[in-house]
Amino acid sequence: MVSGQAIVYVVDDEIQIRTAIGNLCEETGHRVKLFASTEEFLTENLSSSPSCLVLDVRFPGTSPTGLELQRRLAETGVPIPIVFISGHSDVRVSVEAMKRGAVEFLPKPFREQEILDAIRHGIERDRRRLEREDIVREARQRVETLTAREREIMLLMAEGLVAKQIAARLGVSEVTAKVHRARMMRKLELRTPIEVVRLIDSMGREAETIRAGTG
Repeated sequence: MVSGQAIVYVVDDEIQIRTAIGNLCEETGHRVKLFASTEEFLTENLSSSPSCLVLDVRFPGTSPTGLELQRRLAETGVPIPIVFISGHSDVRVSVEAMKRGAVEFLPKPFREQEILDAIRHGIERDRRRLEREDIVREARQRVETLTAREREIMLLMAEGLVAKQIAARLGVSEVTAKVHRARMMRKLELRTPIEVVRLIDSMGREAETIRAGTG
């Protein structure tokens, strides 16, 4: 289970707005970090705790815009959920931000409950992502303890094959297949075929790598 106090990053060039949002988040139990520009935010080492980024769309001078920061984060594999805020009504920008995965796009001025709800959704999204990553990490560690033969059997079980079918596919006796299967299940701490299927599903792309390695 993912733990740790959630953190909210607020990036807005207007000090009154970022301070007000920061105070609101602190009152609801979140850690907060405030930034006056996207350039300043890009120097930050992001927390491994569940997080959410509240981001203004426009910034003066040469600072990247909110959309440019969103694109840059996506390109570098930083999946932090973003709640956009804007003092300008721009349908094209809001549509583009949402298409790229923004949690919400709120025009200023917004109600306190609106921004709090959006931040809560962002943090919950990030919490679920971190939980999925924990599951995959644990699954990978268990699978790495398997022998090559045990990995083959794990994948065949996930296809719904029983011991006799697995033995035929691998060209071994049914007794040998059962012995390898029992060892595999013990190492993975699983008891039923459906749990094997769930394990493979939870690993996503990692499972594809295993299939490629046993093919």
